[in-house]
Amino acid sequence: MLSRELFLTVVASTPLVSIDLVVRDPAGRFLVGMRTNPPAQGFWFAPGGRIRKDETLDAAFRRITEAELGTVFERSAAGPAMVHEPFYAEDFTGGPAGTHYVVLAHVLQVDPAALDLPDAQHSGYRWVSAEEGLADSGIHANTRAYF
Repeated sequence: MLSRELFLTVVASTPLVSIDLVVRDPAGRFLVGMRTNPPAQGFWFAPGGRIRKDETLDAAFRRITEAELGTVFERSAAGPAMVHEPFYAEDFTGGPAGTHYVVLAHVLQVDPAALDLPDAQHSGYRWVSAEEGLADSGIHANTRAYF
């Protein structure tokens, strides 16, 4: 595990590779959570997380789905949605180092009853249709891109 100072140097110097979970229910609505941490703090955002060094995509997917959805899902159950490259002016401390992500977004169809949504990264969750999501400026632009 990197120290906070060393990780801040990494964030300031290199892109981070992450997985976003584009979670859809049987009605076609998307799951968004209210971010409690920078970057994108205070916005509704897709669940997701960084891939760790020496972690396979499958292992990262299982870890991230458990941490973000409260339930482990296999990557084979999801389909790739898109690869995109968001940039943020702030870093994970809220400071000015900035953050550059390379995001591997995966679409995951779920029954909402199968989820046990945790509160570690999001203060609340909601399901939105694509139309609602596109019209809501409280949903971060990087998440609206999935709609």
